[in-house]
Amino acid sequence: MDGILRRLRTDYLDVLLLHRPDALVEPEEVAEAFDILYSTGKVRYFGVSNHKPMQIELLKKYVRQPILANQLQLSIMHAHMISNGMNVNMDVPAAYDRDGSVLDYCRLHEITIQPWSPFLYGFFEGVFVGNEKFPTLNAKMDEIGARYGVTKTTLAIAWLLRHPAKMQPVVGTTNLQRLKDCVKAAEVNLTREEWYEIYLAAGNTLP
Repeated sequence: MDGILRRLRTDYLDVLLLHRPDALVEPEEVAEAFDILYSTGKVRYFGVSNHKPMQIELLKKYVRQPILANQLQLSIMHAHMISNGMNVNMDVPAAYDRDGSVLDYCRLHEITIQPWSPFLYGFFEGVFVGNEKFPTLNAKMDEIGARYGVTKTTLAIAWLLRHPAKMQPVVGTTNLQRLKDCVKAAEVNLTREEWYEIYLAAGNTLP
């Protein structure tokens, strides 16, 4: 940790995330590490990434510090955790629960979801914004974006921010203009109708 802090030229980290579940995790050891990092002032807050509810519960049995964030892949084109919550008790692919209702769990326990890869479809298959593979979605985003005078990049982030879970998207860019477009999303408040229009245009279904 000291080496990391030196390279970052800081005395502490605001937040440290435990990245992805470990099949051999020993939560007692995680708890000991968190205690040392917290008591020495090197880390102020803790979270996880890509963890299911029961994996978080296992950690919470031993870890004294609150788990404040969970980074999860989520975008308009990768919205499984949203879709399965609407297709309850249905024999369709959208109803498959791949993550243990992690969206509802995080909302219940005040764990902030931080969507990563908010512009990608599939698992690192590519960007959907401006992609000719998705003409219906991009046409709808152009239409709605024109109403607000924003780009499709802005709209992709605004779609996530419109969800009442109060998410914090991880935009993962060093491009200044793209970053400005992402920040502008905070000024866009999509209507319920617009949010669902975008959701459906991405090929998602409603029961």
